[in-house]
Amino acid sequence: MSRDDFKAFCEGLKATSHVVQWGNADVWKVGGKVFAIAGWNEGRDAYTFKASEIAYEVLQDSPGIRPAPYLASRGMKWLQVYEDPGLSDAELCEHIVMSYDMVVSGLTKKKRTELGL
Repeated sequence: MSRDDFKAFCEGLKATSHVVQWGNADVWKVGGKVFAIAGWNEGRDAYTFKASEIAYEVLQDSPGIRPAPYLASRGMKWLQVYEDPGLSDAELCEHIVMSYDMVVSGLTKKKRTELGL
């Protein structure tokens, strides 16, 4: 997946916002909470997302996937697709949606209502 494809996909999810921070990383948020990041891999594209406990355990040692630098070291369940083979574009999109859904479910009911979610 190209960074432009990643951007278009994240942009297509409801009530998202985008900021550039942490050394030129594209950071995607919903309700002010991060659900996906593009960047952080020595100049090459890498895609980071929040993972369920099961996905984290299953995928963390897969070729091209690792616990996300900085985030996973703090005990959070975040994964980074950083090289091939990693995930297919379709699989990556599925995980981004799951990350988005996990973040949305953690928002207050009031915030979800404000965002139309």
